[in-house]
Amino acid sequence: MTTAYIVDAVRSPVGKRGGSLAGIHSADLGAHSIRALVERTGIDPGAVDDVILGCTDTLGSQAGNIARTAWLVAGYPEHVPGVTVDRQCGSSQQAVHFAAQAVMSGTADLVIAGGVQNMSAIPISAAMVAGAEFGFTTPSPSRPAG
Repeated sequence: MTTAYIVDAVRSPVGKRGGSLAGIHSADLGAHSIRALVERTGIDPGAVDDVILGCTDTLGSQAGNIARTAWLVAGYPEHVPGVTVDRQCGSSQQAVHFAAQAVMSGTADLVIAGGVQNMSAIPISAAMVAGAEFGFTTPSPSRPAG
């Protein structure tokens, strides 16, 4: 079995809630970290097999597939796929686990994994009430099925 290694790690700038980073688009935050990682390691962006990012509350600036969006905003090749994982507070850790599993299984050689979240722009649990305008006041059914 192939061994997976974490080659390097970077972190986006950190600010206070509602502070100077509050208005930064989540894809720009993710792209900033991805570019820094590629530059520091010297990897060929075209050799990346996948981008896996964890993100809770994927709506607003984090909607859709923020992993793929951040990769493209970073200016890297369109042929590289991306996927976003939502495992609540363990999303980024799960992204790293999925990346390691892909490498260890031989389905990938080089994966970028991490997480992105702008909690000033999209407060924690915002996705839980986002369906209210469509008649869903809670993400859970009012009674168990059956």
